[in-house]
Amino acid sequence: MLKLYNTLAREKQTFVPIDPAHVRMYVCGMTVYDYCHLGHARVMVVFDMVARWLRASGYPLTYVRNITDIDDKIIRRAQENGESLRQLTDRFIAAMNEDAAALGVLPPDAEPRATEYVAQMQTMIGALEKNGYAYVAANHDVCYSVRKFHGYGKLSGKSLEDLRAGERVDVAAGKQDPLDFVLWKHARDDEPADARWEAPWGAGRPGWHIECSAMASELLGQHFDIHGGGQDLQFPHHENEIAQSEGAQGGSGGQFVNYWMHNGFVRVDDEKMSKSLGNFFTIREVLKKYDAEVVRFFILRAHYRSPLNYSDAHLDDARQALTRLYTALKGASGAANVDWNEAHAQRFKAALDDDFNTAEAMAELFNLAAAINRGETALTGQLKALGGVLGLLQRDAQTFLQAAPGDGLDNAAIEAKVGARATAKKARNFAEADRIRDELKAAGIVLEDGPQGTTWRRG
Repeated sequence: MLKLYNTLAREKQTFVPIDPAHVRMYVCGMTVYDYCHLGHARVMVVFDMVARWLRASGYPLTYVRNITDIDDKIIRRAQENGESLRQLTDRFIAAMNEDAAALGVLPPDAEPRATEYVAQMQTMIGALEKNGYAYVAANHDVCYSVRKFHGYGKLSGKSLEDLRAGERVDVAAGKQDPLDFVLWKHARDDEPADARWEAPWGAGRPGWHIECSAMASELLGQHFDIHGGGQDLQFPHHENEIAQSEGAQGGSGGQFVNYWMHNGFVRVDDEKMSKSLGNFFTIREVLKKYDAEVVRFFILRAHYRSPLNYSDAHLDDARQALTRLYTALKGASGAANVDWNEAHAQRFKAALDDDFNTAEAMAELFNLAAAINRGETALTGQLKALGGVLGLLQRDAQTFLQAAPGDGLDNAAIEAKVGARATAKKARNFAEADRIRDELKAAGIVLEDGPQGTTWRRG
């Protein structure tokens, strides 16, 4: 029985879908004005894992992950580049999809762009205005009146008094209350024509928070099962989504989402990742140095709610650990199906059913590898199949073991040295053979001599 930690309830709860024949999940995606960074990688990989496990558990799933393709940063970057918003966002959406595919992230069932749902956003703002939650401010923005929504703070646990004391309060001209937030931004003269839409309140564009409320409701309905995102979105973004979505329904007690999930932060060498600290890495920068499956393994090795500490040492350790699993799969061939009655699989399932505990699930993969190394080779199919549930271990083992990092010896050079060593051994020049072995070992190449000759892998 699947249990997950519900941020709204602040406890692990048994997952009871609204409709067992159709589970619905929405995850806040990327704002596409630059290349995706490690924090984005974690969101994509974590909720890809969640989607995979829900489906493996027999739940028919519709998974929606949105794209924010209109906001201040996008407008500013497009103006700096001298290009249209569409040109900028199309380019970075393509880059995002390339990064996601490299990390083994399956495409969501729907990936709505905010600019394609402006009409639905305007409809929701109109409903909020009708229900008394929205007003036109003195500066012509349309704002949400936070104090009129009595459930505000229920997701984050923040009281209005705490917020009023100054935590993350946006004080802008024209608001009736500093706590209020913008639903519709009035167009400015210095903004391009492709950043404005006609509306009953005057030309402008949607605020960030209204985007997800409108897209989620349009694609999944006014009440759905799971909403996910990074921990940084819990407040104010997700808090505001609840206020908007439930306020648009009249604030009569109708619930927007049953289960809220948030993955933990990514840190770099135990510091917060930020451009100002110079420790900000894009996915593409990391993939120049590390195999993409190693990065996915590294992300899933930690529980999704725990902080994830990125460092070269941790990625090197992840590479060594994944190498141990692939080494156990040497000689495995073809696809395999999970035998869920087998003991390792049962423990694997119990781990993922316990709030998607990938750390414990991976421990079972290593237990399987140990059993295989002890001679229980019939379990290789089980190891490969269970790895596949997490989007891992689906490559040919020897291909992975010989994959070259960006700064390593290429395969041809290694093969040449292995051949030279074989020639030296045949000539009984064992000193030269040992020298070549030591040289390759220093380069991280492990040689394995056997009856059929010498094979090699990267250590």
